[in-house]
Amino acid sequence: MAFRRRAKSHPLFSQEFLIHNHADIGFCLVLSVLIALMFEVTAKTAFLFILPQYNVSVPTADGELVHYHYGLKDLVTILFYIFIAIILHAVVQEYALDKINRRLHLSKVKHSKFNESGQLVAFHLTSVMWCLYVVVTEGYVSNPRSLWENYPHVYLPFQVKFFYLCQLAYWLHALPELYFQKVRKEEIPRQLQYIALYLVHIAGAYLLNLTRLGLILLLLQYLAEFFFHMARLVYFTDENNEKLFNVWAVVFVVTRLFTLTLYILVIGFGLPRVENQTLDPERGNFFSFLFNNILFRMSVLLLVCLFQASVMWRFIHFQLRRWREYWNEQSTRKRAAAAATGAKQQAKPLKRDSGYHENGVVKAENGTSPRTKKLKSP
Repeated sequence: MAFRRRAKSHPLFSQEFLIHNHADIGFCLVLSVLIALMFEVTAKTAFLFILPQYNVSVPTADGELVHYHYGLKDLVTILFYIFIAIILHAVVQEYALDKINRRLHLSKVKHSKFNESGQLVAFHLTSVMWCLYVVVTEGYVSNPRSLWENYPHVYLPFQVKFFYLCQLAYWLHALPELYFQKVRKEEIPRQLQYIALYLVHIAGAYLLNLTRLGLILLLLQYLAEFFFHMARLVYFTDENNEKLFNVWAVVFVVTRLFTLTLYILVIGFGLPRVENQTLDPERGNFFSFLFNNILFRMSVLLLVCLFQASVMWRFIHFQLRRWREYWNEQSTRKRAAAAATGAKQQAKPLKRDSGYHENGVVKAENGTSPRTKKLKSP
């Protein structure tokens, strides 16, 4: 990798060479695309990788606005930003996480979890700021009706489409990173499930034209995830500091309630009121026609409620286990403190008089009674 020096070299095209130099390879591919922009012959092809495709001019009262819709060429753009994500992943790992790990001296298991949380903290913080900017500038927060009005939202603003392409690229890049980072086999199923859930939800919102609802839900989800992984980083540096876990617990419950409310509001009450409910594939309202069907709509809401219930059950189970471990630790400390206090009391020597008692009379050490002190007469 170009970002750091290596004392040991590996055979060309070997497995170790690919693992240790995957960021360099991605950087060369990205650089070749950028160089292609400089030449007229290859510039048109290079723009397929860099810029979103399928732009359409939409007439408005003030003029024309350029909007976008999705298509197969988006896969080329996503591929380019997958390599960008791989490079940024390596930069964060090299210049931030590795330096912190050298100071903490963590075990292998904690080292792996620290790297995972460190990468996700950087990603979630960036995504929360970016997503918040998009929903505010596009007016989705100030006008909640825009989440379902004029559905289907086939034509997207540039920043909305670019945000979704980058999100898909990041979660797709996480799949080869499992190999590049040499993730333990025990951790792979959990991480695959984690990545697959994000890909299904983001791709579903993008393809079902529910991008506005998806932006709000991603903002809530990423906010909760940011606090969770930040709490893990703080816990790895100081195991006695668990305050951020309490903050995450509150944020998690609030975001679950908002998520379920938004689903019911948009899918249950908003989409059925859309004016254009007839099937017209040319306008892309196939999904609007489906959501007008009460059976389909109730099935989607049922799946959403079941998924949210499973998430809440896992959260409650995690909190109960955490509290049980906390109280067990506290009771163990109390027993240890009580045992230590008892041992000190037993080891403490008893204070005795200079002699001993016999029939209620204090005797001296030589067996004679101590001489009574004469009182002076007044």
